[in-house]
Amino acid sequence: MTTGEVQSSGQKSTAVLWRNRAIMALATVAVLVIAYFILSSFIPRWWAQRLANTVHGSFSSGIWWGLVYGMVFTLVPLLLVVFAVRVWKRKGGKFIAGAAVIIALACALPNLMTLTIVLGGNNAAHAGQRILDVDAPAFRGACLVGAIIAAVLFALVLALMGKRGINRHRAAKAATAPTAPPTPPMTGDR
Repeated sequence: MTTGEVQSSGQKSTAVLWRNRAIMALATVAVLVIAYFILSSFIPRWWAQRLANTVHGSFSSGIWWGLVYGMVFTLVPLLLVVFAVRVWKRKGGKFIAGAAVIIALACALPNLMTLTIVLGGNNAAHAGQRILDVDAPAFRGACLVGAIIAAVLFALVLALMGKRGINRHRAAKAATAPTAPPTPPMTGDR
């Protein structure tokens, strides 16, 4: 028996552990690369078809649904991330914070899939762009406008939360500060 394989206490050596970790890491990377290539050729076409079925070639529907998708699927994930950060700071909130981040990513998927169509350079993205041009006009632009509106609303919410925190801090500081005895009024005679 070699010392590199198994130690006398029955535990694996660090070399074996690192070899196994490296094999697992390479297998994970290979699966992720294969999944990326499969999904990058499927998602843009599929998502463009779903949007086309929703909009039905109408400009007004394209604008409406674009604004809704852009606002909802930007604002909700951002608020969930803020919630996750606030929960993370509390003791024992790491599981809930992690779940909130996963839900935030799931909520952001519609905008991310639209982004793969807009910014993608492969054939599937170009096919998705053509589908949206014909069957979901004005959706992409309205989605961008909705996302910008959501980002501005999010910034306002953060500003209000920050102002409320500052006011709460000042009130707590004033409540705990010792009060000085009142000074007698000064008269003009000396």
